[in-house]
Amino acid sequence: MPKVSVIIILVLIGINLNAQDQINKTNFLTTDDGTKLFVKKSGSGPLCIFIHGGPGAWSKSFEDLKGNNLEHNLTMVYYDQRGCGRSENSVNGNYSLDRMIEDIDLIRRHYQSKKVYLLSHSFGGILALNYALRFPNHVKGLILANSTLSVSNSLKNQIDYINRLIGTSFFPSDSSYSAIISAFQNARKALSENGMSYKMLSDNKKNVDLVNKIDRENPSSYDFAQKAFQIDDYLKDYTEISNQIESPVLIIVGKKDHSIGENHHVRFNFKNKKVEKIDGGHLLYYENNEEFSNTIFAFIKETNN
Repeated sequence: MPKVSVIIILVLIGINLNAQDQINKTNFLTTDDGTKLFVKKSGSGPLCIFIHGGPGAWSKSFEDLKGNNLEHNLTMVYYDQRGCGRSENSVNGNYSLDRMIEDIDLIRRHYQSKKVYLLSHSFGGILALNYALRFPNHVKGLILANSTLSVSNSLKNQIDYINRLIGTSFFPSDSSYSAIISAFQNARKALSENGMSYKMLSDNKKNVDLVNKIDRENPSSYDFAQKAFQIDDYLKDYTEISNQIESPVLIIVGKKDHSIGENHHVRFNFKNKKVEKIDGGHLLYYENNEEFSNTIFAFIKETNN
């Protein structure tokens, strides 16, 4: 796995690579290519599939850190993407964007729901948007919580934040992805040397410590994480085609989300969008859970017809 890919993943999700866990085998759904996905359904109300970030994270940290409060008004489906968390690695090494979208639709069909809500976090925004493009008739609404639609833009936002935070001057030498990665890597190294790596997820180190504690249970071999950024589809700027989405979209922005970028959402051009800015960082669902949950419940009430 390229060193820089490891850095990107650690910044976005704060994972621990030495985790073990015991899995309830009844929570697996087998795809048509023979890969077993971890899925868990809980709650009551319209079906909502949570699409975690990373690439290479899992759904457990969101569920355990108050994300499960959404179950009061939603039937939540937590699943770990293939090659992530408690799911198996892809049996044939297929981590294409099309394959990941097929997995989401398999979950929808498994629970016999004609239309679903998709709630994405971080990198999961790219999967959610592309599912809505491919299966528009199966989407009630998109909820993009601290979600990126352009990895390159979010990395540039991180570089800018680090420069402001510790007074450095890291800038990409040109607009290429390799130049962005090089500047990002140097900025992240400087941030770590200043003992502030946690700042990319939250201004409160205790919040990041809680995520890390849960993520130490992650049993994954991080197969998707190792391969994702070798696939061009994950590196595209999907803000440019966001105007093709017909479904209603709720965009939840953390006012201090330094990982995605506090203003990344201004690039989104959805036809039917609502933007809600909430105090908190990349872990907004935990840091300000009551407002986070109520914002989503209001959106569900408006669109569930």
